[in-house]
Amino acid sequence: MNIQIKFAILAIIIVIPLSSIVVYGTDSNQQFQKIESDKLQIISSFYPLHEFSQIIGQEKVDAILLVPIGVEPHDWEPTIKDVQQMQKSDLIIINGIGFENWVDSLHENNYQGKIIDTSNKVPIKNLDDNSKDPHIWLNPVTVKIQVQNIANAFSDSDPENQQYYQSNAAKYIEQLDLLDVKIRNELSQCNNDFIAFHDAFSYFADEYDLNQHTIISPNNSHGEATARTLENIISTANTLNIKVIFSEEAVDPKTSEIIANEIGGKVLILSPIEIASDGNYISKMTENLKNLKVALCQ
Repeated sequence: MNIQIKFAILAIIIVIPLSSIVVYGTDSNQQFQKIESDKLQIISSFYPLHEFSQIIGQEKVDAILLVPIGVEPHDWEPTIKDVQQMQKSDLIIINGIGFENWVDSLHENNYQGKIIDTSNKVPIKNLDDNSKDPHIWLNPVTVKIQVQNIANAFSDSDPENQQYYQSNAAKYIEQLDLLDVKIRNELSQCNNDFIAFHDAFSYFADEYDLNQHTIISPNNSHGEATARTLENIISTANTLNIKVIFSEEAVDPKTSEIIANEIGGKVLILSPIEIASDGNYISKMTENLKNLKVALCQ
């Protein structure tokens, strides 16, 4: 089939997530049963922050994941019951930088707990459309700041256990340091250019001297890949001799597969680590590193 015809068909029949994932406000009432205890009641907005909160707080906190498992968090909105349940928490841990666009509704509903913005003290990047890039959790170096912010919030709210929280955070930051060194060492002699599905890896790319190219443009609010977009990506891949096109766990890989077929390459996963799945943050980042090495170091 002529490549222009392929593009035309693709533009009509494929609407690429981020927007193609069915995202809806989910009544998470069963997750938010308030436990009568002296423990801090913690709600984290999405998966990585939930894991960090569990690691830091362990048995001293009751940690709950806000966005239901399997739901993409970018556009998730809480129901009234969700907001009512959040009122029972002591702390709500958020990524910040506009990632949780429902936060204002908590203020409107007179939320009495504390909202902890883990992006505090993180240097924030602007995207090409001048919006702020929220994907700080994909860089282990900025994750260390997020982890410390969570530990400080726990310590302020529960000073009797301050040493416990700070010690757990310090131990985890040591693991993040090891991950950072591993990524830095293993990618240092490799090529720099890779094609991600969407622009989630800017902080990662800047940290490790890589160049991120994307199928989905930040200027394309609907997340649709047009024929021109695909033609440009194929041209970029051929010019830079890129043979791996990345997709994500929660998106249809069809677009990435079409591009890969046109360049004689293959599709691998580069996870934005937004949705809970097998493994943990460090193991998922290690898997990303493995796939990046296939793309960049062959």
